[in-house]
Amino acid sequence: MSSFDVSSFDVIILRQWRIFCSAGIIGTLETSVSILAFSHAVNLTASRSEHKPVNAFRTLHRSILLLFAVVVIAIVTLVHFSISKIVAEQSRAQQQSLSPAISLIVSQILKPLHVSEALGKSRELVTLMEKNQLDEAEIFSALERMEQEFGLTFFIASEEARVQYNSDGSKLDLIEGEVSWYFKYRDSEADAIADIGKWEDTHFYIDIKIYDDAGKFLGFFGVGKSLKSFVSVFETYKRQYGYDFLFVDGKGDIMLSSDASLIAANADFTNLSELPWYASLPDKVIAENALNNQLITINGNDHLIAEVALPQFGWTVYLLSPLDARQAEISQGFIFSVVTLLVIIFALFLLIYNLLYYFRRDMQPELIIRNTHRLPDRTQLEESYGELTNKHSSLSIILVDIDDFMSINDQYGRNAGDDVLDKVSNLIGSHLRDKDILGRWSSEEFILLLPDMGPHEAHDLAQTLRHGIAILPPPAEHPDLQLTASFGVSFTATKRSMNEVTAHAEDALYQARRDGRNLVRVQLIDA
Repeated sequence: MSSFDVSSFDVIILRQWRIFCSAGIIGTLETSVSILAFSHAVNLTASRSEHKPVNAFRTLHRSILLLFAVVVIAIVTLVHFSISKIVAEQSRAQQQSLSPAISLIVSQILKPLHVSEALGKSRELVTLMEKNQLDEAEIFSALERMEQEFGLTFFIASEEARVQYNSDGSKLDLIEGEVSWYFKYRDSEADAIADIGKWEDTHFYIDIKIYDDAGKFLGFFGVGKSLKSFVSVFETYKRQYGYDFLFVDGKGDIMLSSDASLIAANADFTNLSELPWYASLPDKVIAENALNNQLITINGNDHLIAEVALPQFGWTVYLLSPLDARQAEISQGFIFSVVTLLVIIFALFLLIYNLLYYFRRDMQPELIIRNTHRLPDRTQLEESYGELTNKHSSLSIILVDIDDFMSINDQYGRNAGDDVLDKVSNLIGSHLRDKDILGRWSSEEFILLLPDMGPHEAHDLAQTLRHGIAILPPPAEHPDLQLTASFGVSFTATKRSMNEVTAHAEDALYQARRDGRNLVRVQLIDA
């Protein structure tokens, strides 16, 4: 038959359409009805004829597959782009949150540490503290100069004098039992300690141990910063970025926070375990203290925890990032990607739809073209003949010639002649098997390729067809029109060329004409 099966084309269209619909991208009822209506039209055409213009369907088939491939590539590319963009946005947002946070930690926490460590190693400071008789005026002058230069509060706590000198000009006797921090940190192994003190005006302190050249402990030199300044900076940062800070020591006590209610007062620290969101974490997370990248809920809003270690103090900074703004950014990026995808898919669908419309329009005339015009021509018949002789051991050929067809055209007109051809082809087709092939051999001749049919069976079929044509009712407008046909039969049981077999069938047909027409003649091929 034809080298392209229309039903398989229909399945391809429906299959591709189901993919679009299942993806939830295009699912309008009108479009589905339009496509299905076109498929129905194609099937209707197929039911009226077994043969179609092969090249047209091949072109359509390839175009559909090509456009479908383009759609798939577009979807994959855009999905990859969307995911990459979302990941990039997520990374950018994370970077935006961490970069200022790190800057804040460096400027507010690490900078005082570095300043105190650098000044603590100065020869001038060691000289001041190793004197047997301290010069208080010289000490206050040095501390005041440092405060003016760095904008921080400085102090010296002398082991020899057991006095703490502050840059504001005040001093405090270091009496054991009354001043706990000095004696607690003096006996610790750490040389740099972060602490919260001065509860009447709470300060953050960094205490640096000072030694002379012989390694003798001389006391502490340190930097102090009011917690009010931290709260002010944290509030500014929170307004700008929306994040909260928690500086937590090794015991879980909150040393510093952007939430003023969590800052220690009168030596009473808030522990991390007292916070509701912390208590709601899984036991494993709490046991392993693995809070980094944990998702928590605070006051009904989602937050993401970022963790930064401060090994200099044995602290951990927890950055609580609200996800509302980030989710909005990601949603906007996702919506943009989806809209872009829909636009591309819709544009490609319009191309496919217009292509289908073009072919549908091109094939609409096929629905009213006469059956005989859709029969395979000689080129297609030769291809079919080759396929049949490869698959079957024998084959008969019948040539059918409508008697006096030219006279019918001349006397009754061309339309009447076309009606005759249609009636004869319909009659012949009704007597054929599925594997038989009917084609046009010339303007008034038909050819039948009959695989696995012997010459006697072919002769009997020709007689049946001859009789059927002779009794066909004439057209209502031409009641005097009488149809007859002559038949030539040939047969081959070996693989021969089509020209050789049809040549014998033509000789038999000519013999039928010479003998008076409306006859069946057989001419076999000599072995």
